[in-house]
Amino acid sequence: MVISRMQLVKELEPGLNALFGLEYDRYENQTAEIFETESSDRAFEEEVMLGGFANAAVKPEGQGIVYDDAQETYTARYTNETIALAFSLTEEAVEDNLYDKISTRYTKALARSMANTKQVKGSNVLNNSTTATYTGGDGVVLLSASHPTLSGNQTNLLTTAADLNETSLEAALIQIADMKDERGLKIALRGMKLILPVNLQFVAERLLNSAGRVGTADNDINAIKSMGMVPQGYVINNFLTDTDAWYVKTDAPNGLKHFNRAPIRTAMEGDFDTGNVRYKARERYSFGWSDWRGIFGTPGAA
Repeated sequence: MVISRMQLVKELEPGLNALFGLEYDRYENQTAEIFETESSDRAFEEEVMLGGFANAAVKPEGQGIVYDDAQETYTARYTNETIALAFSLTEEAVEDNLYDKISTRYTKALARSMANTKQVKGSNVLNNSTTATYTGGDGVVLLSASHPTLSGNQTNLLTTAADLNETSLEAALIQIADMKDERGLKIALRGMKLILPVNLQFVAERLLNSAGRVGTADNDINAIKSMGMVPQGYVINNFLTDTDAWYVKTDAPNGLKHFNRAPIRTAMEGDFDTGNVRYKARERYSFGWSDWRGIFGTPGAA
């Protein structure tokens, strides 16, 4: 019995879709630890950042109230990209009954490629956090000591670049707690989670989970652990490229975001001209940031 291309597509597609979904979900979504996900219904999303108000003024008896103006400061734009890839099975492979074995291998490889691309795209927001050409809505890079605000330049960069250790982490947490809003009002941010390359996982484990201070013979407690200073611990991201850079995710709202425009979909069809059977995967999304206060970091000492 000869199987037509249409019959082959009808027989193969449900199984390949199931196989693709299982393989795609098998890869850990590490960007979910960095970004807050929101849905999108257009080609790009924009978020207008407002400056808020200054400190309230004293109203003397019998006099008018003071009015303030919540100014727009900058607009963060997220441009959704279409990510897609496909493979084809030749007519000859179909004729020789090789399609089952080949399509299974190709489908798994396609799922891995799509999943890997998404992790690279998301992680590159941090990988390019000090790259001059990779700027945000306020016109500067993500990690900068010169974020322009209505009250002057502000920073989310460790004052002195340093590798991850007790001293540098404590300094970062102090700087985070001292962060201010656009009008210069303190907002009492907290460092919630460390985001690290694989090279720093052992350092982080000792820093956050040792009962005593790391690397000392004293009987001092580990203040970072006992005070619950990094309540969500640390996560490892295999796609970070700088082996000594480290980041602290804060509790600032509207920080790093991932917009999902179209969830991943697959499709299969036969081609009349070549006789090939083609299978594709496609999704649309974007990664970026609105409020740079959502992340704090340093490129490390090197």
